[in-house]
Amino acid sequence: MSKIPLNYAFIDGQNFYKSVFEIEKELDPLEVKLDLSEFRVYLEEKHAVKIAYYFIGNVPQYQNLYTALRRYGYELMFKEVAIQEDKIKGNVDVNLAVQAMIDIPNFQKAVIVTSDGDYACLVEYLHSKDKFECLIACSRGGSSHLLRKLHDKIRIFYLDDIIRDLYKRKETS
Repeated sequence: MSKIPLNYAFIDGQNFYKSVFEIEKELDPLEVKLDLSEFRVYLEEKHAVKIAYYFIGNVPQYQNLYTALRRYGYELMFKEVAIQEDKIKGNVDVNLAVQAMIDIPNFQKAVIVTSDGDYACLVEYLHSKDKFECLIACSRGGSSHLLRKLHDKIRIFYLDDIIRDLYKRKETS
């Protein structure tokens, strides 16, 4: 009897949110929106993700979003933010990478959700240790460094394709 995989997802929340917003603008005529609860189900069904870390800046006015994400099954990992020139700054890259390294003994494979090329070394390391499931690239254009360097070694799924697939699944059910 084969063992069910215990995979973890590491989601760069800022990158993910920004990309979802841009994709939804492009798909607006089709009225296609990403349901974050369905995306969590997708991670579990397609990639055997049992724990989905969502790395995000801690901004008081987004408490309703944080409550919803927890309800959908995401484990929130907050980063303190700074406000500079009316812009919120809260880079989660280091936190995500460190958490992935801490959790290596606990998961079989990692799913990384980002388009940030800064994660290339993390992806390469996880891949070299046979601990990498796939990259879910939030943006086709924004992940050029990461994709150019690793595209022939790893499995990559694109968020816009996933959003369309989830939308089609909802329409047919």
